[in-house]
Amino acid sequence: MSLRLIIFDLDGTLIDSSPDIADAINYAIDPYGLPPISVEETIGLVGEGVSRLMEKLIEREGIPADKDLLVGRFLEYYSAHLVDKTMVYPGVRETLEQLAVYKKAVISNKRESLSGAILQKLGLAPYLDIVVGSDTTRERKPSPVPVLYVLSHLGVSPEEAVMVGDSNYDIEAGRAAGVRTVAVTYGYRPVSFLKGADFIIDSLSALPDIAGKLSAT
Repeated sequence: MSLRLIIFDLDGTLIDSSPDIADAINYAIDPYGLPPISVEETIGLVGEGVSRLMEKLIEREGIPADKDLLVGRFLEYYSAHLVDKTMVYPGVRETLEQLAVYKKAVISNKRESLSGAILQKLGLAPYLDIVVGSDTTRERKPSPVPVLYVLSHLGVSPEEAVMVGDSNYDIEAGRAAGVRTVAVTYGYRPVSFLKGADFIIDSLSALPDIAGKLSAT
């Protein structure tokens, strides 16, 4: 079947939000006298949602705090500083414009309200038909549930869709839902994590060519 829908991951695929997430982490842990978490460390910690992020920090740093307290502090800061330092990756806007004939969605392991607000503030929301966050469905990536939710909502079959992301969670979610997958190498995960993808690209600007080939099949 011809391609009709392109599903994107958010962080590490369309945007680099790691500096703002690092700042929010450091605000959350500031009362506990820990050294600041770097952007590089943040990149290695993110990808599974804020609750899991705080669990990792508690385990790694031995923070004497309840997870929900840290999540609350993180969200308090992050909600007020969503795009202070967050940047859209080069070529993303131009690529989304080139893909105008396709339905487009974002599935993020960031909460839906935060994902939607970031996309609005960065001017990317008008390109998208639906935004799904970690709390939109009962499961998050690497579960196929969010992907299947998007397919159902937009009336598209798995054979007519492709998943684009920078991590193994994106590839696993896409494959489990029966959609083809495209991995980008410029994001937060090493290329070794992306070997299961159907296509691997170094720039999102390569995506229209892949979409064209898939549309012709």
